[in-house]
Formats: sequence, C-alpha cells, structure tokens
Amino acid sequence: MLFFDGHCDTVIKVLDKEFDFITGEGTGSVSFPDMVRVGVCTQLFACFVLSKTYPNQTRQRAEAMIETINSMAAATEGKMKVALTADDVKSACSGGPIAAIIGLEGADPLEGEVEALRHFFALGVRSLIIAWADNPFSGAVFGSGSPLTAKGTSLVELAEELRIMIDLSHISDQGFYDVLQISCRPFIASHSNCRAICPSTRNLTDDMIRKLADRGGVMGINFSSGFLSPHFHQRISALRKEFSAYADDDRHSQEKRIKAEIAALERPKIDWIAQHVKHAINVGGEDCIALGGDLDGVASTPQGIDRIGDYPKITQLLDREGFTLSQIEKICFRNLTRVFTEVLP
Repeated sequence: MLFFDGHCDTVIKVLDKEFDFITGEGTGSVSFPDMVRVGVCTQLFACFVLSKTYPNQTRQRAEAMIETINSMAAATEGKMKVALTADDVKSACSGGPIAAIIGLEGADPLEGEVEALRHFFALGVRSLIIAWADNPFSGAVFGSGSPLTAKGTSLVELAEELRIMIDLSHISDQGFYDVLQISCRPFIASHSNCRAICPSTRNLTDDMIRKLADRGGVMGINFSSGFLSPHFHQRISALRKEFSAYADDDRHSQEKRIKAEIAALERPKIDWIAQHVKHAINVGGEDCIALGGDLDGVASTPQGIDRIGDYPKITQLLDREGFTLSQIEKICFRNLTRVFTEVLP
C-alpha cells in the first residue's frame, strides 16, 4: 500500500534542529527512512508561521522553511523531490521519487499582500491554507469566525490562476462557504474530521463534506485525539476553558500543570479513525476521503499512531472494518493524488 499524507508540521522541527529528517533522530514523527519503509509516495510539508509569533518576520521565516524542505529533498540524493507539477505527483505514485509538496499553513507570510503569492509560487509553494488564525484574508475557526475579506477573494482568484491548491482546514465556517462560491476548481481540507462525530469547530459539518465532495475535493483525516474522539475533545476543552479563566499573572504558573494534565489523558483507540472515515464516505462518498495526519503538529494521537511508520496499522484497521481494497487505496493515496493532479500545473 502506498500513502499520500496531506499534512505534517515536521519542517519546523527540522529547521529548529530538533529532528534529523534523514536519520530519524530527534523528536519528529515524519522521517525519510520511515517514509521509504512504509511506502509514502507523497507528503505535504506545511510551512506554519503566524504573524503574532514572528512579527515583521513571517515572510523570512516561511522562506527559511521552504529552503529547509528543499534541503531535506536534496539530502535524499534523488529519492525525494519537491513536487512542482501534476506530473511530479503522478510520477511519485507510479514508482518515481517521493513527492514533497510545499504548503503555506496560513497566508500570514504574504503580509497582507495578495500579489506576494506569486513570490511563494516561484519558491515552490503549491498549497495554501488561507487562515490558521484571523488575518487580512479571512477569519478562522479559532478566531473571530469572520468571513472572507475582499483581499481574501482576490487571493482565492490568484491561487486558482497559479494552480495552487486551496486548503480550507482552519478557515472560518463562513470563509468555507465564501470560497465555495468564488472558486471553480476542487479544493481540500487537508487535516479536518467530521463534526457530526466530534464537535470541534476544526472539523467539517456534513453539509461542508457534501459541498467539498460535490466540487471533487478531498478531506484528510486528522489524527489529533481532540478532533477524533468526542470524549477527549470534551475533556481537553474543559482544561483549556479552565486555563483561559486564569488572570494573566497566574497563567504562566498554571500552564505547565494544564499541559501535563492534557498529556496524561488516555489516548483514544485507533478505531476512531475508521469511524470518521465511515461517516465521511456515508456523507460524501468514497472519493472525498484521505489521510492528513497532522503529525508533529498535534499533542496527542490515537493509540498505536506515533509516527508515519505506523501508517500500515491504518490499512490493517480499514481492512478489519470491511473496506474494500479499492476503497483503502483511495483513502491512503489515490484520492489526494487525483485532486492534486487535477489542480497543479
């Protein structure tokens, strides 16, 4: 079985010297040896930079991440290459080099300039999450929930002109529907689950899943425990609410305790992945569902899923749950391969 994973945050750890992608040494979860061993044909590497974290340096930080991904690919001596075209993705799942797709997780590095997307396209960016947090282009689910702005409309239009994949994970609900009205090509929600099963606002409603599927798009199941299990989500939400109630002076002293309690929560069973896959298929059909693990971007994953080398367990799970080989192939790599092949230049 091949795997196309729609989202990971590993490049942050590589750039910050916390992880060696080539040897697998360090705290990261997506290593080159594991990718080769389990048959990863394509991996989207997210460049996640928030303007509030890197004020006046978001563009430079994103550029450093892009250069890091290029260096990661170069170190594989031709076994992995940065994918710039549909043919690169198609080749990766037909015996060619592993495809590394570069994505911006949030449009903050554009620093409010729509035309800056051309610069990042030239650097190799082929996927764009419009808003992780509120920015000049749109509100986000963890922000104000505000709609797409006029600049956001122009950004969607330019992304489609350049043939950059539009990714609606993290965007506000209203922003999702705004993009639906503006866009013409398929889009993805690279790492979002089913809100009907787990009520996090980061997940998609059934109507969103249908609309995404009708457009020919794909959603990638996120392996974050808080987006999979409603019980885990409820507990973690209560802890975060408790933390937000503390006065600013007390937050620093309480933050370590809250994080320790979250880390100590029992991880949900891997079966929750299958539950979200089943629901998505029931709502949108078997062509709309894929994997978007969000490895190295989440604090907790289901039991048995610690790194990309564990992905064969998902294949085994889906087989036990009665999915056909054709369905499993679509979920594991064919659906994302199809949509990226259609959208990329």
